[in-house]
Amino acid sequence: MPADSGGRQRNYSPWYSWMVRLERTRHSDPLPGHVGDPASLDEWRGRCRGRLEEMLGPMPDPVPLELETLDSTPCDGYRRDTVVFDTEETMSVPAYLLVPDDRSVAGPAVLAIHGHGPGKAEACGLERTGTPNADYAHQLAQRGYVVLAPDLRCFGERLDWNPPDHYACDTNLVHAVMAGLNPLAQNLWDMARALDVLEAHPLVDPARLGVVGLSYGGTMTLFLAAWDRRVAAAVVSGYFSSWAESHKMPWNMCGSQVMPGMLGRIEHVDLGALVAPRPLLVETGVEDDLFPAPVATKGVERLLAVYGALGAPERLVHDVFAGGHEWHGVEAYPFLERWLDDAGSAGSAGAAGLAGIS
Repeated sequence: MPADSGGRQRNYSPWYSWMVRLERTRHSDPLPGHVGDPASLDEWRGRCRGRLEEMLGPMPDPVPLELETLDSTPCDGYRRDTVVFDTEETMSVPAYLLVPDDRSVAGPAVLAIHGHGPGKAEACGLERTGTPNADYAHQLAQRGYVVLAPDLRCFGERLDWNPPDHYACDTNLVHAVMAGLNPLAQNLWDMARALDVLEAHPLVDPARLGVVGLSYGGTMTLFLAAWDRRVAAAVVSGYFSSWAESHKMPWNMCGSQVMPGMLGRIEHVDLGALVAPRPLLVETGVEDDLFPAPVATKGVERLLAVYGALGAPERLVHDVFAGGHEWHGVEAYPFLERWLDDAGSAGSAGAAGLAGIS
């Protein structure tokens, strides 16, 4: 850091400037430290939900899904359909729909959201990047769930060509900012429409919809479960900790995972409080430098007070495992089996959704 002629330190680094700003940032309306009063908690959650909807901004106008099956492939214990559906006037979503061979009546279903990488193909085990257990959509189908695995914007079949020195998520953010929108909200809208697809399937019970995701998929899972009450149970892997803490690591966050003005206004634990009392499992690897285990543990401990105040402490699980930024699944699969097996077991599942989601 250079000094001027009078010995005063000057800064040329934008990164250092952001870190100083972050250090000075304080949450304007944090989750109360004492949440024993359900009435006060409900009041705070109402304010938090309002902030979330304000930051997400306007959503697209609904359009008919026009769901189409393009082809079908027999797999090990299930059928993989290649499908496509519309989410707004200028946007369609390609996805894989996995239907177990022995499913004959309506039952539980899971929306499996991929992380950074090749998209839905990795979640379904068709492409490998080396991330352990990244084929969780495939694993869920083998366990008897109807599974929908879509491509998020800028991934898989939705990836536009970019020069090798351009990152699609960040390039897309530029276009979104210019239009007064944000990609996180757009992907959230797409995932809510994916729930519509599952709800309408004859072999799916709308009261038993789960959502799971790793990394970027964990981002979308946490947001979707907080925003859309149709989510009966959620597994957030390799994500839950703190934006403020994640912001300290260079190159951690991408243009598809941020919203203008979110620092100091809403945090991971706040979104978790909006999920409560519906079942939520958080997976954290002790070697995950992107979302540190100590920060995640502290956040889950705060969130446990919320679940306790709502009379449902058993519905929050924290799986801390020996590993890195990866899907674990050891506790996740029994967790989903417990909370999606019986209709209505998740309490508020199937209630009317937020912001026009139903």
